[in-house]
Amino acid sequence: MRHMRILLVIVLGLMLAPNAGHAQDYPSRPITLVVPFAPGGGVDQMARLIGSKLEQRLGKSVVIENKPGAGSIIAATYVQKSNPDGYTLLAAPAPTMAVNVALYKNLPYDPTTDFSLIGLLSGTPFVLMVNVDLPVRTVPELIAYAKANPDKMTFASAGPGVPHHLFMELFMSMTGLKASHVPYRGSLPALTDLVAGHIPMMFSDLGPATGLLESKRVRPLGISTKTRHPAFPDIPPLSEAGVPGYEAVSWQAIAAPAATPRPILDKLNAEITSVMAMPEVKEQTLKYGFLPLENRSVDGLKDFVKAEIVRWGKVVRDAGIAGSQ
Repeated sequence: MRHMRILLVIVLGLMLAPNAGHAQDYPSRPITLVVPFAPGGGVDQMARLIGSKLEQRLGKSVVIENKPGAGSIIAATYVQKSNPDGYTLLAAPAPTMAVNVALYKNLPYDPTTDFSLIGLLSGTPFVLMVNVDLPVRTVPELIAYAKANPDKMTFASAGPGVPHHLFMELFMSMTGLKASHVPYRGSLPALTDLVAGHIPMMFSDLGPATGLLESKRVRPLGISTKTRHPAFPDIPPLSEAGVPGYEAVSWQAIAAPAATPRPILDKLNAEITSVMAMPEVKEQTLKYGFLPLENRSVDGLKDFVKAEIVRWGKVVRDAGIAGSQ
């Protein structure tokens, strides 16, 4: 019996030893952080900011790899199928981890079982903006113009089901405005066509639109948050600008394949928490137009994702686009 107990201790030790060493040895080579949108957008900006700081803390390169398309599904499935060793991570915004569940009929991944969130980075307010040549300066004027010119109204997004799209769907459902959706492969090409006048309006995250707003090449009508953003205090909340009760904020996170060893998940969670607490990171987060968010434990992030799937699922269904993709 004594020999059996000794053997059991040895077996358990062999089973636990590799896991114990995971976090100590990690990382031993470059890490790839996959971004599901084109370069230059808000998710890309935040990924590059966090990646550069993680490089300094971990002592290994963090390579940003952009894989846009299919409403972030291409990037998500790529990371889902990658080796769960902590060397391939996903820049995971709310659409990827929450919205897509209700939006797509046959989503090829399950955010709650195929991924583990390891870091909550920032909240992402969006601004409703129009081309400067459009003869509107307020939300009521936009609604009136759209109703008088129904054939002229389109709106841009960075792809089906992303906040650019959903926030406008919510806006239209609350105001009666009607417009056709024109999806692009990222924020920057959509903003380029907005400035050129090919598209009259869109919701954009502040990051890629900051330069355009500061140079007055686009006209902002309202922000999606309940309160004004510190970097743009002159842009009123849409709830005050003509759409009472309007509020919609996206978020950004980093995720790993669910089978990634827990010691690595916990190590990355701790490192991301430390990075987000840096004063220069907080300052840059606000400069990009984001709102800093408090990170949670790996287990806490699991509960967060489940709650967000329920919350965004209601938005998708209320907009009448559930299962539309």
